[in-house]
Amino acid sequence: MNTMDLALEKQRLQIEVAMQRAALRTHVDGLRPLLRTVDQVGEGVRWVRRHPEALAGGILVLAAVRPGMRRFLWRWGGRGYFAWRMWRDSHPGQGQPRPAHG
Repeated sequence: MNTMDLALEKQRLQIEVAMQRAALRTHVDGLRPLLRTVDQVGEGVRWVRRHPEALAGGILVLAAVRPGMRRFLWRWGGRGYFAWRMWRDSHPGQGQPRPAHG
């Protein structure tokens, strides 16, 4: 290939890449609301991990305000505790401090 052929091939590839980027941008634009929601849920989970007392307080308020909710909370709380214990027992070493090196 001579210099002119290489320049034309380079230009053709640049145009093709630009069209692919435009098509990808169009597809990603449709996903933006979903990705934004996922980001917000993730931020909420991080906030609850930093402030578990707020979650516990909300559950206590809910139990106090709606008496029928207590049975529901006890039942699902027990199930959640059982699931957590099963997970913890099946993943030894998870959640325990690692030994210091040195």
